[in-house]
Amino acid sequence: MDMNSTMKFAMAWNQFKNNHPKFPAFLKALTNKGIKEGSVVEIIVTSFDGEKIESSIKITKSDLELFESIKNMQQR
Repeated sequence: MDMNSTMKFAMAWNQFKNNHPKFPAFLKALTNKGIKEGSVVEIIVTSFDGEKIESSIKITKSDLELFESIKNMQQR
């Protein structure tokens, strides 16, 4: 990632955190608890008209490696 892209991402992430202040606390709680391989993440999106779209993923070792890479990027 070049510096310009990194700055844009940081600004977008800060805006996201301002718009959704509980979400970073949720992520921190997950980090403290620890997501383990085999855990299932379920996501439900409800549109303004009530339609629901649902998905779930089973966490793999490579997912955990990606999460660790993202965490390390934030600490820089």
